[in-house]
Amino acid sequence: MAEDRREELAGLDHLLERIGQAPRRDERVQLGDMLTAVGQGSFGSLLLVPGVITLLPLVGDIPGVPTLMALLVLLVAGQLLLGRRTFWLPQWLLKRSVSRSKLDKAVAWMRKPARAIDRLLKPRLTWLTQRAGTYLVAIFCFLIALAMPLMEVVPFSANGAGLALMMFGLSLMANDGLWALLALILTGGTVGGVAYALL
Repeated sequence: MAEDRREELAGLDHLLERIGQAPRRDERVQLGDMLTAVGQGSFGSLLLVPGVITLLPLVGDIPGVPTLMALLVLLVAGQLLLGRRTFWLPQWLLKRSVSRSKLDKAVAWMRKPARAIDRLLKPRLTWLTQRAGTYLVAIFCFLIALAMPLMEVVPFSANGAGLALMMFGLSLMANDGLWALLALILTGGTVGGVAYALL
């Protein structure tokens, strides 16, 4: 489905703009159309979309959305860990959709903080975003995705998972290992918090 290569995205704000431009079908937007609009050329871009969707208000809070995004991450991260150079996703998952009105409102709400985030991104600690570092990121994303269905019963924890996935995606796209390191810490805190709440 997509080659595992780096694709130039101007940043999170650019990603949100592309998501907003995804074609609508009966006032709904399909996941596959969002991925196509963003570009499916790298592991980073395929992490950004589920991360942003899970983090967005009005969209990420819809029951079942975090679990669907978790499945997307599991498939992509799992295929990367198996050494695949292309990513395959099932059509039934790509055809899942959200309301265009909710998506537009959520994207508009996030545009301003996205611009602030983009100004903080720069290449550093690149050993965390290249070669072996990419596999470490994939392992942590796989673990996040495994925990996400449980997060639907723990308030705000799915949003924490979405933030971590978004940070991992941005770190890979911008070659910014500091964001990957922060996402690793956030992942541990989020998963630990969910485990504490459920036990």
